[in-house]
Amino acid sequence: MENEELSVAKAPLPTPETLRARKNLLIQSWRFVAINIRMVKMILKGHH
Repeated sequence: MENEELSVAKAPLPTPETLRARKNLLIQSWRFVAINIRMVKMILKGHH
């Protein structure tokens, strides 16, 4: 348990820019659409 707590304590923190991007609904919406497009392409590729 101590090793897990130590590794979590040493983990890097996100930058302010990263936090801002994570909270931005426009960016999150775009990422949602982009990942869904990639999934659909992958599904269609598998269903010859």
